[in-house]
Amino acid sequence: MRVTLREVRDGDLPLFFTYMSDPEATRVAAFTSAEPSDRAMFDAHWQRIRGADTVVMRTVLADGAVVGNVGVYGPPDEREVTYWIDRAHRGRGLATAALRALLESVPERPLHARAAADNAGSVRVLRKCGFTVTGTDRGYAEARGEETDELPFRLDGRP
Repeated sequence: MRVTLREVRDGDLPLFFTYMSDPEATRVAAFTSAEPSDRAMFDAHWQRIRGADTVVMRTVLADGAVVGNVGVYGPPDEREVTYWIDRAHRGRGLATAALRALLESVPERPLHARAAADNAGSVRVLRKCGFTVTGTDRGYAEARGEETDELPFRLDGRP
């Protein structure tokens, strides 16, 4: 499967909303928006993202089909990666390929990431891309409605 990245287009947003409001997927991700099914909140969030000079956000395509998004955001020295692949497409290496492609196009380092400690898929993606765990943390996971163990990651070099 060929994975490519491109600029986010208006037509991608309805798919992103569907992917990111899937209750099973948000539970696994844990640290999501407070109301993943609120379309107005989703649209306002994406309007801010797309209007910010400091955010690099890309649509992930697998063999030409939109399967998710990947990005970098945050102030210098605290830049963080984010990614979301539709649950139907997980487990096939798409998130790893997408994140690697993004890391090749974004030279700044260090980069940071966070994942729920029990989100084995996300932890695996980050490790495959060269991120290392820097400690442990706990945070309130909106999708779970409870405090959840979290792993902070850091990438200093090229993947």
